[in-house]
Formats: sequence, C-alpha cells, structure tokens
Amino acid sequence: MYRTVTCGELRIADVNKEVVLAGWVQRIRKMGGMTFIDLRDRYGITQLAFEQGNESQTALFEQAGKLGREYVVQATGVVKERYSKNDQLSTGDIEIEVTKLVVLNPAIVPPFTIEDETDGGDDIRMKYRYLDLRRSVVRRNLELRHRMAFEVRSYLDKHGFLEVETPVLVNSTPEGARDFVVPSRMNPGQFYALPQSPQTLKQLLMVSGFDRYFQIVKCFRDEDLRADRQPEFTQIDCEMSFVEQEDILQMFEGMTRHLFKTIKGINLPALPRMSWHDAMKYYGSDKPDTRFDMRFVELMDVLKGYGFSVFDNAAYIGGICAKGAAVYTRKQIDQLTDFVRRPQIGAKGLVYARIEADGTVRSSVDKFYTQDQLAALKNAMSAEPGDLILILSGDDADKTRKQLSELRLEMGSQLGLRDKNKYSCLWVVDFPMYEWSDEEQRLMAMHHPFTSPKPEDIPLLDTDPAKVRANAYDMVINGVEVGGGSIRIHDAKLQEKVFEILGFTPEQAQTKFGFLMNAFKYGAPPHGGLAYGLDRFVSLFAGLDSIRDCIAFPKNNQGRDVMLGAPGVIDQVQLDELQLKVEKKN
Repeated sequence: MYRTVTCGELRIADVNKEVVLAGWVQRIRKMGGMTFIDLRDRYGITQLAFEQGNESQTALFEQAGKLGREYVVQATGVVKERYSKNDQLSTGDIEIEVTKLVVLNPAIVPPFTIEDETDGGDDIRMKYRYLDLRRSVVRRNLELRHRMAFEVRSYLDKHGFLEVETPVLVNSTPEGARDFVVPSRMNPGQFYALPQSPQTLKQLLMVSGFDRYFQIVKCFRDEDLRADRQPEFTQIDCEMSFVEQEDILQMFEGMTRHLFKTIKGINLPALPRMSWHDAMKYYGSDKPDTRFDMRFVELMDVLKGYGFSVFDNAAYIGGICAKGAAVYTRKQIDQLTDFVRRPQIGAKGLVYARIEADGTVRSSVDKFYTQDQLAALKNAMSAEPGDLILILSGDDADKTRKQLSELRLEMGSQLGLRDKNKYSCLWVVDFPMYEWSDEEQRLMAMHHPFTSPKPEDIPLLDTDPAKVRANAYDMVINGVEVGGGSIRIHDAKLQEKVFEILGFTPEQAQTKFGFLMNAFKYGAPPHGGLAYGLDRFVSLFAGLDSIRDCIAFPKNNQGRDVMLGAPGVIDQVQLDELQLKVEKKN
C-alpha cells in the first residue's frame, strides 16, 4: 500500500505504531543534525523527523536534505511524541521517525507558495489552479460545497423530491440574459443554446406528474461578470405541484434552516417577509442587507421649500442616520461625497448633519435652515447626540434611492456593521410582474415570462399591466439574493396573454414556447418552485468576497479560463464541418 494512514489522523495515542504516509512536501527545516519535513495531503500535515546518526540514518538524513517543495513522497516510520509540540496542528503532538523514504515524483519549484497566506496574485493562481487547490484554505471551500450539496440532497430526498437530469443542449430563449449558443454540425445553420436554467423543462416534469423535482445543475449566461457571477454557475433547482406560494416558502425556509443548523450550527428563527415595495422604499434595493438598520427616511416634507434649490427642485429627498458617526471628520465626509459622485453611483453631491452632544444640529446647509427646522430633521430621522445624518436628493426617485442604497452599504462597512459571521435572512415578496426597458421600449418580465400574476391582479393585465404584482419571491441573506422563484402560469390562455403583453406575436410564442403551451392543454397542475445559487450560498457560509474561490475551476472577470486557455480558436476543419466562417483579426 502507498499509505496506511493519512497526514491528518495520527494522535498521541498512536505513539510507537509503525505507519506509512504519502503526500506532498510542504516545508523543509534543517536544524543542525536534524531535518524536519512537513508532509501534506488533503487531510492535514504530519511532521517527519530525520536525524543524522548511524549509517542508515545518515543516508536518510542526506536523502531528506535533497527534497524540494511539492515533491511527492512516501515515508515509512514510527510514531513518536513530539518534543516541541504545535497546538496549531491536529497532529501537533506527534512526529514520524522515518525509517524509509521513497520519492514518488519530484517537482519543480511552484510559481507561488502553497500556503494559506500565499504570495500568488489572482491571475497566477488561476493559471495554476491545480496548485492553488492544494492550499487548505481553498480546499476547505470545496469541502464545504460538498457538504452543503450533500445536505441539500438529504433534505429534499426526505421530503419526496426526485433528482432528474435535464438536457444541456436546448433551444434559445428570447428573454433574460444572453445565451451561449452551440452550432449543430448535423443541422447546418442551426444552433443549440446552453440552458440559463431548466425552467421550462422542470415545468414539463410537473405536467408529467413527477410532483416534486430537484436538480443540482449547471446553468450558463453570457453576461458581464462581477464577484458574484460566473458564465457557468450551479443552481439548486426545484419545482413542486399542487402548491401555493406559502407551501414553497415553508418548504425551502425549512431547507435553509436545515443547512444553517447542520453546516454552521445556527438555529435560524422564522424568516421575516418584506414586500418588494417596502424593500425599495426603505433600502433602495430588492436584496436589502438587514444585518443593520439605517433605513431610509423620506424628507420631502421636512426639507423642501426653504430656499435650498437642490432640495426644492428634487423629486426625492432621502436620508440615513449613521449611529455614533458624528465623529467623522470633514475629510472623511469629503471622501463619502467622492464615493457617491463616482460614475458607478452617479449622485451629484451629499448633504450631512451632525447631532452635537447638546442636541443641536450642525449641517452643511446651515445657512438655508433655522435650528428649529434642523430639529425637525433630527426628529424625523430619530437621531440622537453623536449621530450623523447623510442626505441625497435627485430628480429621479428610483435612481436616488439606489444611490442612497450604495451609501448605506458603504457606511455599514465603514462602521463594522456587515459582519460576515452574522446572518440576516428574509423573504422579499410581491415583486412587480413587469419592468420597463428603455432599451427595448417595452415591458419586460421582471423574473421570467412563466411567472404567474397574483390572482387578484389578473384583471389589470387588460387595463394596466405595469401595476400587476407577480406571485414571486426571493430569499435574501446579508444583502445577497441566494434564491428566487415563483408560482408558475399553468393555464395556456393566461400564458398566451402574458406573451402578448411582452410583445410576442402568436406565431413567435408558438415557435419559442409552443411545446410548453401545448403541454398545458393536456392537464397541467398548479405548480411553482425556486432555484438557489449554490455558489453564492457556499460563498456566504465560507465568508468569501467572490464566488470564484468556492468553484474548483472558475473563469476570470473576462470570462476566460487562463489555465485551459478557453475560449480559444478552433481548427479550420472544425469550422468547415460546422459551415461557420470566422473573420480573422488583423
């Protein structure tokens, strides 16, 4: 056998046992007549000891001195109690007195140190991702991902869900993000698309009578990348028949509670619910971070009409109260002003007001307001001595709320209120069915075109579709949307009506979604579901800033796999077979 134990399992009780280990050389320390080697595998690190002594010991000592980092070796020896113990290692009470050493594979010097605190930047670590994955800090993220996927399967299996695989080569859909397309060699000029989600397929499974479906599935979207996005990502995709919204919220709130309990040891309370309207009104975001308060207060009635033209001409004035932040210096406030003026945020400026120790208010617009008027501001904000009030205004209420949302999050970070070890979960419900697209000059589905309107709003589809609310819901944790879904339309005529509002002709709807509408005619049950983003969920539990470090082989922020060199050019022979022409760049 290559090994009898792993590098993470030996303890003081194993002293005097003869063992065989195999792994990678993590570190070599030479101390006079002794050489110590840290041997690493997936399970941990064990110290190997070599002492210069008799002929055989000296030969081993000299052999150990010739090893390099990341050599793959096999070591046979006897477990001994360690003289200088290391309480940072689970194996820190013992070491191996080596009697035989075999080099299984030498290694060249790695391009970065393979330790938790590495000297490798993102680019080089992604190029040599197979080396990066040797680091325990990265490996633990993948182990966490495995445990979460295992617990998801366990929970859903106990609740009667069947795991069903759906196709990866599907048809292109006109709504949502851009598709990745795949040319068909056997059908020249025609293309498959990689699925953005198995949405229509899981609905067809409900028509098929499967009742409860799930799949941990790869999905693909050709969209601009951010820290929480990848061109390919993994969903926990679920669907249920004969359910209303409450049934789904209870089922998957239960799954979330199960994950927190089994993975983090946290007993979650019942999740609060917030309407989309309130989320936008009080937080300027449909995924509010509720780990801290700092809710928006609308100040139109308090600050408008006193001669300050910025406020007098505004369509919206809103403020947040940062508790204890009156100590901010003018320089710090100027930095906040620069922050909100950045092109990504786009505010024109920032107004502030400090609540002094005696309760008086000092603001950047003192000359326009009396102390009584500023006292009214303090009361409206429920501010106390030592607090700092920050105010934004603008001629577009929705845009200004979004700017204020960014300022709120920045203040939460600066004041240490966004603790990664604290979790605040909620459901956001009652989304609008549609949102207006300036680019398309038409209403677009806020979620997707198969989302059911709330029953009481169905008459508005004929009179004022922009006011229709959807039977849709998102789960938000710490300001991150980790999952979302809806009750689906199961009536073919209602689905046709929704397609009509979205601008599809009957012919277009039939071409794209005829298979689904025809299936409904054979008896579709009321159904609904949701999908969690597994990558986002894992990154939250791991306390990561980016989902890349919980994905084994991620893409960079240009959508490239620098390790594989993908995407890349393909041979002309392949292009000819696919009947594709590619213009060569000069």
